[in-house]
This record gives sequence, structure tokens and C-alpha cells, in this order.
Amino acid sequence: MIGKIERGERPPSPEFVQQCDQIFGIDGHFDRLYQFMLQTPGPAWFTRWLEEIEPRSTVLRTWDPLLVPGLLQTEAYARYLFSREPNISSEEVEERVQARMLRKAVLDRGDPPAVWVLLDEGVLRRSIGGPDVIRAQMQYLLEVARRPNVAIQIVPYSAESTVGLTGAFILAELPGGEPDAVYVESAVTGEVTTDHDFVASIWGRYDTIRADAHPRHVSLKMIHDGIQQWNAVT
Repeated sequence: MIGKIERGERPPSPEFVQQCDQIFGIDGHFDRLYQFMLQTPGPAWFTRWLEEIEPRSTVLRTWDPLLVPGLLQTEAYARYLFSREPNISSEEVEERVQARMLRKAVLDRGDPPAVWVLLDEGVLRRSIGGPDVIRAQMQYLLEVARRPNVAIQIVPYSAESTVGLTGAFILAELPGGEPDAVYVESAVTGEVTTDHDFVASIWGRYDTIRADAHPRHVSLKMIHDGIQQWNAVT
């Protein structure tokens, strides 16, 4: 059971969380983290994605026009993003960072999903947290891209398609013939659905965006070149 929880194959129960706090004696840390996972960034929709969809996915296809997707963020990158939220405490920032890092368990499970990542070129140029943070983030992207189940493609500035500029999304394929699921986010909330027409619409957007993306080897070179450019920034 512990192995399944660590690999993201099943969510922890409240009883398991309480026992972890008792065993490790760290003053309710696991309970706070568990409550955060249930309550943010939107309890009604994101909990379903965290517990029912992402951990069981066989394929994840992501698009983000502004930021590195949460599943591939470093701690420092995520910490800076959360720290810029209005009226957030340092404790809340750390809890959000740890919750985001826990999502990565899906990449380390015994049968990890195939992950297809589409990123706008601007993500490589945007200074999030300063040169050191963004440089380390791009180095991590190169590291993750070495995995046989992960592909990262950059959509250049020159791409004429505009269908992806309205927001980020993730498409998830599930086992056993279950319908595909979609997670679409906005600035303050999001939506998770398996509605056929909605999913089909997002599939169309994904295919249109990917048609404008560079091949994998060109994309990785762009990330590598971006690292060199950030190395020159003091």
C-alpha cells in the first residue's frame, strides 16, 4: 500500500495520513499536506484529477503557452510561482510546493504514462525567479526528456496557430477503454471533464498546436541554447 501511494497509484486515506504524522512526529505536516491536496486549487474539480485520473493515466498530453507544466516543474520554479500569489503565507507556499512535487510520483511508477509536452517558445525566455531558477528548470526539462516515455516539443514564435493562446490544458488517456479526460485551467479555477464533445474539441486544438511544433531534437536544442543564454545573464 505504501508503495502504491509513493508511486501515485492510489491516494492516501485519512487514517494513513494520521499514522504518518504519529510515526514521524512532525506536528501534523502530513495532515496539512493531505488537506491541501483535497482543497486546492479547487476541491470540486482538481481532487478528481489528482486522485482518479492522473495517477491511472496511460498517456498525458500537455500544452502550456506561459509556464512549464506543473508535472515538470522544479521546486524552486514552483516555489517562486506560488510565492507570487496575493496574500499567501510562507507555510502555504511550502505546502503547495510539496503537493506539486508529490504529483511527480506518476512519472516514477512501474509503468509510467507516455508524456507528450508542448511548450510555447516564450516559456524558455520568461524569467521566473531569476536566471538561476529558470536555468535549473530548463536543465531539468532536458533531464526529464531523456526518459523514453517523455517527449518535449517547442512551439516557435513563428507559429501561426492561435488556438492555444487562450489557455493551458492536459489530455489524459485512461486504461480499460475508459473515455479520455481533459483538465483545462484558467487564472483562478479549472475544469475536469470526460464530456465527449468537449474532449474532442481539445483534441482538435492539441493536434493543431502540435502541427506547428518543432521536432523533438530541434526542441531539445532550443532548450539547450536557452540554458546557454541564461548562463550569460548575471
